[in-house]
Amino acid sequence: MPHEHLSFFQTLHEHAHQRGEWPAVQGVAGRFSYARLLDEVSQRADWLNQQPPGTFALFLDNGPEALFWDLAALLAGRPCVLLPAFFSADQRRHCLLHSGVTLVLAEDSLAAELRDCGFVQGPRFWSMPPSGHAALPVGTVKITYTSGSTGAPKGVCLGAAALMRVARELEIASRSAAPGKYLAVLPLAVLLENLGVYAALLAGASVILYPQAQLGIGGASQVDFKRLLGAIALSGAESLILVPQLLLGLVTAIERGLMRRGPLCFVAVGGARVADSLLARAEALGLPVYQGYGLSECASVVCLNRPGATRLGSVGRPLPHVQVRIAEDGEVLVAGAALLGYLGEAPFSGRWWPTGDLGYLDAEGYLHLAGRKKHQFITSFGRNVNPEWVEAELTQGAMIGQAFVHGEGLPGNLALLWPVDPSLSDAQIDQAVQYSNRGLPDYARVHAWQRLPEPFSAAAGTLTANGRLRREAILRQYHAVLSSLQHS
Repeated sequence: MPHEHLSFFQTLHEHAHQRGEWPAVQGVAGRFSYARLLDEVSQRADWLNQQPPGTFALFLDNGPEALFWDLAALLAGRPCVLLPAFFSADQRRHCLLHSGVTLVLAEDSLAAELRDCGFVQGPRFWSMPPSGHAALPVGTVKITYTSGSTGAPKGVCLGAAALMRVARELEIASRSAAPGKYLAVLPLAVLLENLGVYAALLAGASVILYPQAQLGIGGASQVDFKRLLGAIALSGAESLILVPQLLLGLVTAIERGLMRRGPLCFVAVGGARVADSLLARAEALGLPVYQGYGLSECASVVCLNRPGATRLGSVGRPLPHVQVRIAEDGEVLVAGAALLGYLGEAPFSGRWWPTGDLGYLDAEGYLHLAGRKKHQFITSFGRNVNPEWVEAELTQGAMIGQAFVHGEGLPGNLALLWPVDPSLSDAQIDQAVQYSNRGLPDYARVHAWQRLPEPFSAAAGTLTANGRLRREAILRQYHAVLSSLQHS
């Protein structure tokens, strides 16, 4: 067993000896001590080892069972891909066929899709005979797919060393707060949550895993805040990882007296830009919120504010195992925790990974982000969206001639539209929008739109000479319109 795996599972064995019946994980199915957790994981690892080689795919809702299988794949050394529920059917198909999956454990709702992909249902798993495995970089233990910034998500191949270093540093970062109960709010298929759970287990905490519907979360951007906040309060959670939109709901509820801060002592927030004003509101409530920054290609978390080392407006200092520097053009570069490579591409052999984000390091080493180099934006739910992809979907029919999509830091994507025929009614345009939305995953859909008063043009400064959108100019010119849409 590789050293990183060995160290992780040795720590869990130590907890099993020291903590008795203290629950390692609890959910709808009950509570499981650390000793019981290890038994369940070991049994499943044996089952996996009896299967033909290939990648193992998990499509299970949050719960103890999902964690057992995720850890079993880690123990067995079998590459594992966790499929997010918020991916579209086409994206899931791409992931399954692209990553050399031979074994799937999935919810019943995926049965038809799996059959269409050629998988055969067995007593325990869906399986497909190995047929020329995907070229995985040596040492791959987990494949995490980007959240679909284009139609076909990219598979990021990660090794145990990178994953366990991040999990260990997250545990150390929260150690002074000593949270004993960790509630997994995000799907386990999200790498940030996956490693948050590992960190909690390393700390000997109790991990609470409820189905997403029980938390009031549906897809990538649908939230029943009343249910979510109730679950946080009733669980007695002391630690959470949230995306900005969920933090906003928590802070607002506490401000309005709808819930108490309770025992929360370490709330990490990441996945997208967090407004300084929201962090200041949390601080005023005494809510211990720590903003971080990371990306899948660097095994999730790269920088993190932490108790005793926090600076408002920054995403924190780099974790000890990574180095961060700023390129001449302002791009943030990271070394020390890079991916093994993208699936189907040559292994990554460089030292510094270009993040695509712009930023600077202040005199005390805190990283401040200034935006993204390219057009891709991140919604307030932490989902990556390439606007050109959505715009192409909108304009591929016969109704919409021009489209501009914006969603940076927003809970829902906004669109400015110009019809092919100016005589088309708003109802007809809306019909075209809804048709396009049906083919997109929920995080990429347009939630509100506005008809343009005139088409984009080079003369108006909204198009380049070769017909490409001048995005910054459009944002400036239509700032008031977009702001109104956002609050409509």
